[in-house]
Amino acid sequence: MREERIDWPNGAKMALSIVVNVEEGSEMTIARGDRGMEPVDELGIHIKSPIRNYGNESNYLYGIKAGAPRIVRLLKAYDIMASWTVAALSLENHPEIGAAIAEMGHEPVSHGYRWVHQFKMDEATERDFIRKAVTSIETTTGTRPYGWLSRYFHTDNTRRLLIEEGFDYHMDNYSGDIPFWDKETLRGKPIAIVPYQLDNNDMKMWTDPAMTPEHWLAYAKRNFDQVYREGEEGNAKMMSLGLHLRIIGRPGRIWALEEFFQHVRKHSDVWIATRHQIAKHLAVVDPA
Repeated sequence: MREERIDWPNGAKMALSIVVNVEEGSEMTIARGDRGMEPVDELGIHIKSPIRNYGNESNYLYGIKAGAPRIVRLLKAYDIMASWTVAALSLENHPEIGAAIAEMGHEPVSHGYRWVHQFKMDEATERDFIRKAVTSIETTTGTRPYGWLSRYFHTDNTRRLLIEEGFDYHMDNYSGDIPFWDKETLRGKPIAIVPYQLDNNDMKMWTDPAMTPEHWLAYAKRNFDQVYREGEEGNAKMMSLGLHLRIIGRPGRIWALEEFFQHVRKHSDVWIATRHQIAKHLAVVDPA
């Protein structure tokens, strides 16, 4: 059986994609007209009533006030380029995050206008959702997004709408370790699929407190080492590492991210790239 592989720039053994999710300031709350509170809570507390969860909102705000500065500091210290999957409203509410993305020259990726589910949207509503996100993110970062990540689910229309709205790639795919083309959605104008990984995402430390930073770091390093080894054997691939301001940005967890970056920097021939760079590279080595 033939392994999947791709040739990276300058003979790199692997590509590493760091994804920083920004959802804080965009989560569900009746203060924004939602029917209830955000169900994702580190304490596992969720009440299905139309009341405001001030505690959880402050838990999210921690990511902006304390988590983001720690993550930005590490990205700068280790010269790590990242793709920031941002809910547009988050940057409207916290423009300092958009300013930091712009100052570092990193890539903004659309995580929707808000961090809400889009799978129930009809075509017109989803198109407006996508357009509002593009306009907003371009305003707050100075750069329009060329990639898209939904909140877990997308519709049968999503990829076609993304193509029509000028997007270059889509992240809602978990099927492999190299980018590829979707040539079926809109024949004659394909979109690149840059797969994401959920298994080493720091969200697991939020949804499952039994997963400690030590466990997360060990898993992430082993993932990295395996992908690097396969690249040395001639089967180069990519690795994605998903991060969240309110999760990895905690004092008891941020050390694990720094140790991962230290581990990465001990290896040569690693292409640390934005997802847009990866999508554009696919167009060079495998034109659609």
